[in-house]
Parts: sequence; structure tokens; C-alpha cells
Amino acid sequence: MFVLIARPLVFVIALLLAGHAQAQMPAAAAPERVKQLFELLDDPSVKAWVAEQRNQDAGSTGTPAGAGAPPADTSGGAAAAPGQMNTMASSTLDRIKHHIEKIVRTLPSLPGQFARVRANTMDDMSNKGPASILVLVAIFIAAGLALTWATYKLTRPFRLWVIAQPKDTPIGRAKKIGGRTLYSSMMIVSFGLGSAGAFMLFDWPMLIREIVLTFLIAAVFTWGVRLYVMATLVPSFMNVENAVEVRALPITNETADHWSYWLPRILGVFAFFGAAFILLPGLGIDQDGMMALTVGADFVLLLLFLLAIWRRPKARRDGASHSGHTAKTWLLTAYFVVLFLERIAGLYIIFWFTFAAFFLPMAIVLTERGVNFVLRPGSEDAGRPTIAAVTIAAIDRGIRMIFILAAAYLLARVLGLDMQSMRDSDKTATLILRGLINVVVIALAADFGWSIIKALIERKLGIEMPHAAMGEEEILTIDPQQARLRTLLPIIQNILLAMIVVMAVLMMLASIGIQIGPLIAGAGVVGVAVGFGAQTVVKDVISGVFFLLDDAFRVGEYICSGSYRGTVESFSLRSVKLRHHRGPLFTIPFGELGAVQNQSRDWVTDKFNITVGYDTDIDFARKLIKRIGLELAEDPEFKHWVLEPIKMQGVQEFGEYGIVLRVKVTTRPGGAFSMKGRFYLRLRQAFKEQGIELPFPTVHVQGLQDSHGAEDAPLEITPELKMAVAQSHTNRRRKKAGTTE
Repeated sequence: MFVLIARPLVFVIALLLAGHAQAQMPAAAAPERVKQLFELLDDPSVKAWVAEQRNQDAGSTGTPAGAGAPPADTSGGAAAAPGQMNTMASSTLDRIKHHIEKIVRTLPSLPGQFARVRANTMDDMSNKGPASILVLVAIFIAAGLALTWATYKLTRPFRLWVIAQPKDTPIGRAKKIGGRTLYSSMMIVSFGLGSAGAFMLFDWPMLIREIVLTFLIAAVFTWGVRLYVMATLVPSFMNVENAVEVRALPITNETADHWSYWLPRILGVFAFFGAAFILLPGLGIDQDGMMALTVGADFVLLLLFLLAIWRRPKARRDGASHSGHTAKTWLLTAYFVVLFLERIAGLYIIFWFTFAAFFLPMAIVLTERGVNFVLRPGSEDAGRPTIAAVTIAAIDRGIRMIFILAAAYLLARVLGLDMQSMRDSDKTATLILRGLINVVVIALAADFGWSIIKALIERKLGIEMPHAAMGEEEILTIDPQQARLRTLLPIIQNILLAMIVVMAVLMMLASIGIQIGPLIAGAGVVGVAVGFGAQTVVKDVISGVFFLLDDAFRVGEYICSGSYRGTVESFSLRSVKLRHHRGPLFTIPFGELGAVQNQSRDWVTDKFNITVGYDTDIDFARKLIKRIGLELAEDPEFKHWVLEPIKMQGVQEFGEYGIVLRVKVTTRPGGAFSMKGRFYLRLRQAFKEQGIELPFPTVHVQGLQDSHGAEDAPLEITPELKMAVAQSHTNRRRKKAGTTE
């Protein structure tokens, strides 16, 4: 780590002090007047006036000399736009050319500027050379590392606690990552106190104090980046068991090792360059010199980025081709080269927009993947513990909102926008920018609110929406309150979504200066007109509201209404969908339902008849029926359904061919169908074993007998016989239908 910090430090300080120093200014300008001048130039109104004058000058110079006024017709107006575009393009190219020429002209003057800086620097540092500064920085870096080592020894119990956290649960993984992050923060604070803090305890010359402290802060930043990257990516050299499962991102060991190596180096070099560029203007390097030095620093950072990109490992995915990896590499190379060229050309605003266009979506995607990876459900051995969806949504959307707001603030700063001055300004461009910022904030707030509401509703629903194919065990385990929530919450969810969208759109329109009062009034008039023209729809909606308030039916229940019957599958604001037990799906407007018969609420009593012979012992048959009913009530397949077991109520009637016994059973809705079939099978077997006759209808036909053996003659089927048989079958069907009802 010391080598990592010392190499760029030696490079920057050698660039800073080994060159020639600038001599002191012979005569200092009046400080108060210079300060007043800078304050005047920073005034937003002055900036706006200067920009307007530049635009006017650019427009006047873009017009060819001697060109006459165009004729006052429509073609002249149409030709003005291309001319303005050409003028803007020409002005941009001129600025780029002027910027590059300024850099080229400044390069020969850099040795002279460093020569003047050296003399002044040596005088202020009491003739201490660059070697003394390097030794001083190295000593305090070593002091920071020493305090870090002491902290490492003292925090062993905390490290053991982090290691002991389970990796098979989302809470355990979150504690591991949070513990590693907290431990890294403690190590960073220790390094900062041991290096920069210890340095502040002594009195130093002002220039030495400024130089050493600035580079010590850069070293602390580099050390912090390294520790946080290690805590997040957990590279393999940390020797962490099951490192893939406890990382903050779903990446392989090779990818973690690669970026753990390159990210601290790239950001460390960036930090030391930043420290140097903070110091150089105060040491006498002018603005043009700083611009020229920035090109060299940007080139070094570009090389580091390209090395990291080209040496990154390939993703291990099925079907991932070498050509796809190479294509991404070239695209990333082109992107960073474009960023470098924009910096050289002086297109700083375009540079920051290009920078945000890539890194902001990347940060959002990585955050989403990281949150879902860390808070994924636990393993089977741990009981698959989960985190509430509302918590995951709040964390994900919260971090996303922070990233987007930070990017918007950065771009506003790059554009030189101040919210207070934007509020007081009447310029069209400023008003548009302010409106766009407000639109982004409103959209983020609406997205965050909707994510929380959706997650809460999904958490309240608990399981997927039921349907007609749901098994008996699933139906049995549904709580009535849960069923009612699953009926109402989807409708409430749609209503809330519509409200959030409408309110967000109206607030966005108001933020960009559009008067929404007429829109609201017009929407009210249109709503009244639609209400009069669509009375049937209004009737359906209102009827549905009252059906839901009365709790007439819920999702998953079997209902009958007129000629419609089936299981309730889903709702809308206007209709209900019923799935018939044979498969057809009915979509019925609420206004056409009328009276509803709910066959799935609380309990159901089923009554049916059994016919035995006239010579049967009724009391013995009753005991058999009761015994079989109790056996079925204790059967694991039916015991959760049975409220009252099958038992005989008594003799229903004396039928044409036997005694009709009345039997009843009380069960939960939907549980008596299969049990009745099992009861019939067991009862038949029991009656057969006990010799109890189950009579069935027969037709006895007695023919004429005579002394000549007429009893052996074939039976003649007469119309009267056919009518008797038909009447017997009709009576059987009627009796069977009555028993079923």
C-alpha cells in the first residue's frame, strides 16, 4: 500500500517542486478592488449580459458582409434556421480551435512558470528541498499505517463477530456487509488521525503545511477507496470463506480481484492529481498552464482506464461469446476516448453530460442488482427467511433517488445554475431548466411512493392470487380476512396508481408553468358528460362498490347468480369474472348480477337419501352409518373439512321398493364431494358384509298359464307392457332427482 501511495506522490511532487518556481509578483494589486471585480463577474445578471453580448457578436460575425436583406416572404424565414445552425456550429468549432491553440501556445511557457515557482517555494519553505517534503509525507503516512495496525489488533472481537454472522440469511448477509463497511470506516479514521491528524499537531511553515496536508488527505482518500472496495467486492486474497455469497454484488472471484486491483489505483492517481491541481494555482501556475497540465493528467487517467477495461476477465455465462466481450471492450474504449477528446476540446458541459449518461445508469443497475443479491431469500437449511418487499423497494428506490438527485445537482453546478437565482430569474432558458429539475424530482417522488405502496400491497396479499384450479389444501388454509384483502386490494392498487399518475402529471405541468386550473375544470365537465352518457357503466361501478362493501363474495369463492355460476377469479371496476366448473369464463357486469348465492362461506350441510330393504334392521343400519361417518371424520384426508360427521336423521319415507333413510353431513365449503363418494363405497361394502339388502327397482311380468304348457311360451311384449316399464323408469328418475335436491 505504501508503494501504491508513494509512486504517484513522487511523480506529482517531483512535477511540483523539481521544476522551476515562479518569482513573487513585484507589485500586488489592491486586494479589495480585485475582490470587488471578481464578485461583480460572479453576479448572475452580469454573466447573463455577457453571454447575451457574445451571442449577438457571434450572430453578427456569422452574417456575410455585403449581404442584402432577404425579401419578406415565407422562404426567407425558412432559410434562417439553417443559417443559425451553421453559425452555431462555426462558433463551436472556433471555440474548440481557440482552446487547443491556447494549450499549444502555453506548453513552451510551462518551464518558465515552474522556474518562477521554484524560487518562491524554496524561500517560503526555508530552503527545504523536495526530498525533505517527501520524507515528511512518508513519515506521517507511516504513522497512519502504524495507528491502523494498532486498530486492527484492538478490533479483533468485532472482526470475529462479523465473520460469525450467517451467510444463509438476508439479515446475516446485510450484517456482514454493514460490519465490513463499519470496520473499513474505523480503519480509515485511524489512518487519517495517524497521518493528517498527527501532522496538524505540529507548527509548520504555511506552504509546507498546505502541501503536506493536501497530499496526506489524498493518501487518506486512496486508502479509504481501497478499504471500501475490499469490503464491497471481497477479493480472493482476503481469504474469506464463500466470498461469492457474501459480496455486495453478484460477481465472480476473477472480476472481484480485477476491480479490487484497478479501482484503488485509478482513483488514487486521480486523488493525487487533484491535490496537485489544488496547490498549483496558489503556487503561481496561471489558468492556461493549468489547462495544459490537465491534458497530461487526463491522458494518464485514460491509459489507466483502458488498461483496466482491456484486462478485465470475461463474464462466465452460457453462450457468452468472445466477440461480444470484444465488442463491449471497444465500445467502452470509444466512450472513454470521447470523454478525453471532449476535455481536450474544452467542451466541459458536454463532457459532464456524457459522463452522467453512462455512469448514472450503471450506478442504478449495480445498486438494483446489489440490493436484490444481498437481500435474496435465505437457504433451505435456514428455513428460507425473507426480507419484506417494502423494505427492498424502499432501499432500492431510495438509493436510486439519491443518485439521480446528485447527478442533477452536479449538472446544475456545471451549468452554473443556482436555484435561488433561477427562482428570481425570468429568462426562458432558466425557467425551462428549473421546470425540468422539478419534473425530475416529482417523477422520482411518484416512483418512490408507488414502489412503497405496491410493495405494501404485495406484502399484505402474501401469496399469489387464487384461481379456480387451486387445490383443496390451499383453499382450506386461506384466512377469510386474507381472502377479503385479496379481493379489495387489487382494486385499491389500481385506483391509487391512477391517482398517483394524475397527480404527478398535474404537478409536472404546474412546475413548468402551465395553468392546470382550466384542465381540472375541463376534466370535471367531461366527467359529468361521460356520466350522463354512460349510465350503464356508472350503474355497474356503483353496484360493484356496494357488492364489495357488503362482502357478498370474494376471490376464490363459488357463487350463483341467475343462470351464472362459477368461482370468482378476479374483479375490475365494472365487472366480475366467474370460472365455471366445466371451464367457461363468464365476465358479468355488476349491474346484471342481482341476488347472489354464495356457496363458499362459513359452512355447508349436505343431505342425501339411502334406500334399504323392508326387512332391514333400521337401528343396526343407523349404527353402521354412524360408524362409517366417524371413521371418515378421523381420516387425515377429510378431518380438516368435517364439522359434523355423517349421521342418519331418520326414516324419510316408505318407497316403492324399500325404506328411504335420510342422511346429513356438515363440512366446510367444498369438502363434502369427494367424502360422499368414499362414504358410498364403504357403506356398500359394510351392508354387503352384514347382509343388508340395497334394493333396486325391478319389473315382474306374469304371463297367462294353461294346461298346454303356456308358461313356457315366449312373452309377448304388448303396448301396455311398454307403458308400464316406461312409467317405472320415470318414477325412478323423479325420485332420484328429489333425493338429490
